[in-house]
Amino acid sequence: MKNYVLDAFCGTKNPEAFHEGIQRALDQIPPQGVFLGDNLFTFGRNLSFLDDEAFMAAVARHAETLVEKAVIWRTHVVCWAARRALRLQGDLVECGCYKGVTARIVADVVALGATGRRFYLYDLFEHDAAMAHHAMPEHSRELYDQACRRFADMPNVHVIKGKVPDSFAQGAPDRIAFLHLDMNSAAAELGALEALFARMAPGAAIVFDDYGWLAYRDQKTAEDEFFARLGYQILELPTGQGLLIV
Repeated sequence: MKNYVLDAFCGTKNPEAFHEGIQRALDQIPPQGVFLGDNLFTFGRNLSFLDDEAFMAAVARHAETLVEKAVIWRTHVVCWAARRALRLQGDLVECGCYKGVTARIVADVVALGATGRRFYLYDLFEHDAAMAHHAMPEHSRELYDQACRRFADMPNVHVIKGKVPDSFAQGAPDRIAFLHLDMNSAAAELGALEALFARMAPGAAIVFDDYGWLAYRDQKTAEDEFFARLGYQILELPTGQGLLIV
């Protein structure tokens, strides 16, 4: 039985005491099916993503930082939704691609080049104090070019810089089979939904990266209200994500 254990937790008052507590808890459980990291601690789980050879190979190629490795369960959820898209009509979209790591893993896992699908990636890539979302460690003037280089071998991936939803004017699919929202901003994600939801293919999945996290509750509130008007309900996942099947 495999485990996945990484020392990657945020928001603790006393990290040393927290880690000591985690170790005491680990000493009291069977060392089987343990997942530890990304503010999630479970045991006795199958951790099926560890047996997904294509996925694990893509993670090994592209996830470099501790955080990128710790969010592996979240990344697998995104890949599940993208694989589902291959049975539907439409292209793939990610709003808030940041460095492009998750999107590159997705592209490898679904063998994007062989599918004939296009993958649209949107982000500001830079940050200043006037922006509603908070800064990420690698936001910079160089990040856009770095993201473009990550997909230099994939002409069907379109990396678009600008504010969502305004940047959709630079290019957006008419039909969407997969949508991943990770913009850390209620206004931006609501704008994306207002512009793109009508283009979603029946049966397509939307993954909301921030939906279950208290720090981003404004996003959950706005998205719940948006979908309540349409008769939908987002499912909160233990990973902190939200999932909706259209």
